[in-house]
Amino acid sequence: MSLWELFVIAVGLSMDAFAVSVCKGLSVSRPRAGHSLSCGLYFGAFQALMPLVGWRLGVQFKSMITSIDHWIAFVLLGVIGVNMVRESREEDASIDDSFSFRAMLPLAVATSIDALAVGVTFAFLQVPILPAVSFIGATTFVLSAVGVRVGAAFGARFRNKAELAGGMILILMGVKILLEHLGVLG
Repeated sequence: MSLWELFVIAVGLSMDAFAVSVCKGLSVSRPRAGHSLSCGLYFGAFQALMPLVGWRLGVQFKSMITSIDHWIAFVLLGVIGVNMVRESREEDASIDDSFSFRAMLPLAVATSIDALAVGVTFAFLQVPILPAVSFIGATTFVLSAVGVRVGAAFGARFRNKAELAGGMILILMGVKILLEHLGVLG
């Protein structure tokens, strides 16, 4: 997997966290650097941790399903992407203005579940996991920290567009993996 492909996946995975960070930015009257740092750390850490867990699970079962790994990658990325596209069309949910552990932990877990499935895919594609999860975590950190500021400055109008873009990116990556395996793409 090239650095460009990893970057595209990292941005796609980060879109849920970015969208929630935008909403968190909307929830406070004056966002401070601590708000951006909090979102960046929670979301970045979980977006790095979950693919690592998924990768470990994938490595455990890889020998059993090597012949269908490209289909698994295609289905997982496709399902995650379609779900993100579907969520982009739903009404905005209200998010409280707390940045406490109790408020941020469930959001971090919820926005990183899709990264767990991508980690399983990484095991099948033999992606070097530590650089990959570090890159995903750093990308999510930056986008989440920026998201708080974007939310405070521009409002909720970008949340759905970010989720839609992230979903489309993941679907296209899944299609690309399948087409490469089938020999359609070189």
